[in-house]
Amino acid sequence: MNAAPAPLVLLPVALAEAPAARFLPAFNIETLAAIRHFIVETPKAARAHLKHLGHPGPIAALHISAWPQKPTAAALDALLAPALQGHTLGLLSDAGCPAVADPGAELVARAHQLGIPVRPLVGPSSILLALMASGLGGQRFHFHGYLPIAPAERQRRIKALENDSRKQDCTQIFIETPYRNNALLTTLLATCAPATRLCLACDLTGSSENIRTQTIADWRKHPPSLPTRQPMIFLLHG
Repeated sequence: MNAAPAPLVLLPVALAEAPAARFLPAFNIETLAAIRHFIVETPKAARAHLKHLGHPGPIAALHISAWPQKPTAAALDALLAPALQGHTLGLLSDAGCPAVADPGAELVARAHQLGIPVRPLVGPSSILLALMASGLGGQRFHFHGYLPIAPAERQRRIKALENDSRKQDCTQIFIETPYRNNALLTTLLATCAPATRLCLACDLTGSSENIRTQTIADWRKHPPSLPTRQPMIFLLHG
């Protein structure tokens, strides 16, 4: 009789440089310390995170597999093979919660198909933390990832999101590549109605954490200069 598969553990990762106790329960660190097989977004970042959390290692001896650029069915099965052989697997993205606005959903889906238990652990999600702190309401919300880059298409998309938000009374959430943060803000201020509320959230859980919600009219009075190297979460409610 074949042994039951070991679990695939979804391990949240820091969003910013901060002591582990600030963003992870002790149970997560204890669980991670017992894992020797990992699937990660970026090996270098994963090794630094494991070292930061005091993994008993040695880190070089751990089995660390990188997430493929284009995961095929065969690649997913190869990544999950250790769990079928009885080794607990840890899934790490570069920041935040794996498989939420990050790679990993296909792997989790395949784990379910193969009968591998999936164990999500508590940890920081920039999307949820920003929503919690925005004051824009969390009963109905949509996350859209990145908006279009082309100016005209981006403007149309923002207007559509604003209209949908007003009709459905929902919060629209999106992100941007850091060096385009200010360009996105400029388009938002030029496109949205004065009464629409906009939250800008940066460096969540970090030492320079900044979360602020104002109407578009108020943002226009004193437009901020946004960081160009830190990811931001944009939340909009029409």
